[in-house]
Amino acid sequence: MRRVLFVDDEPNVLSGLRRMLRPMRNEWDMSFAEGAAAALKMLAENEFHVVVTDMRMPNMDGADLLRKVHAHDPGITRIVLSGQTDQESALRSSGTAHQFLAKPCDADTLREAVLRACRLRDLLKNEKVQRVVAGLDALPSLPEIYQELRREMDSDDMSLERVGEIIAKDIALTAKLLQLVNSAFFGLPRHIENIGQAANFLGADTIRGLALSTAAFKCFEGDSSKLQLDALWSHSLAVGAAARAIATKESKDRNIADEAMQAGMLHDIGKLIIATGAPDAYEQVLEKMNNDGMTARDAELEVLGCDHAQMGAYLIGLWGLPDSIVEAIAFHHAASEVPSGEFSVAMAVFAASPLCPSSHKAAADDPAESLGELKWSGLSPEKCQEWSALAAA
Repeated sequence: MRRVLFVDDEPNVLSGLRRMLRPMRNEWDMSFAEGAAAALKMLAENEFHVVVTDMRMPNMDGADLLRKVHAHDPGITRIVLSGQTDQESALRSSGTAHQFLAKPCDADTLREAVLRACRLRDLLKNEKVQRVVAGLDALPSLPEIYQELRREMDSDDMSLERVGEIIAKDIALTAKLLQLVNSAFFGLPRHIENIGQAANFLGADTIRGLALSTAAFKCFEGDSSKLQLDALWSHSLAVGAAARAIATKESKDRNIADEAMQAGMLHDIGKLIIATGAPDAYEQVLEKMNNDGMTARDAELEVLGCDHAQMGAYLIGLWGLPDSIVEAIAFHHAASEVPSGEFSVAMAVFAASPLCPSSHKAAADDPAESLGELKWSGLSPEKCQEWSALAAA
């Protein structure tokens, strides 16, 4: 049974939460803390899997509390409840909060957020790896892209269109922006998968605050050539473009094409997670690839007990992105797990990944073999050739 801690400084609010969530008492072991101090005392005495906290509290607000929760146990899923007037505080917590829920929050929304967090924990069985992924406060961006964004934000003629174009070139910036713009905090009626739209919606002030916040965006400070990150970024951009081209051909739904592009862009984000959160393990993975001729996935499974697809899907799911993107990331090496039937975002990304050349050895799959695996879902040889041509265009 998952242990969930709810934190608010108002007793009436906590009483309301108890009543509202009473139907979940057989699935969750729930505790309720009146204020941050009480919450920290409970955390010291008990193990929790999820913490849901109000933002505006005296003495210690939700952002500060979540920083302490992160330090205490980085594997805890951290959810913050925030009103529109708390935007500055919410941005302060952008590095430590996995998800933002808007106040007032109805029972179904809160219940689904916690349920999803609990389900995601089953994606990674290794608790040590869970802590590595959940403990990341920010993923690093390539230095040249990060500096380009900072220069654009400081420019007198700053353009949100150019800002969106810069962010769209980077895995980490894309993931963080999608996490924030699609959070319930902003109250959008639908998910946004187009980075240009996301930049326009958030506006210059919000993005500038994010760009200046080391809690949200940060520059990669290691040896990017040693970790082959340039190749990873190039491959990710190519897969995003190819997945979008395939989805545009196969579906009339513009949203599916946008989701396919973002899922393709983020499909290998798990490799960045390993390089950032477990650099020693990443070195071992590279060594097994270079010296033993292992694929990245096999090396990751041997070193970590899971692969980059599972780790990437876990983080993106924690950050609240749509299930279609989480599914595409999780299954981009596993054709047998891609749901058959109608065309899907997962199918587009699975097909696009091996079709896009990359010097990164983790992408050294056989395109013909991978596309051939999709025939079980009714994909004809002619369709395989057509998709290959789209990816190469």
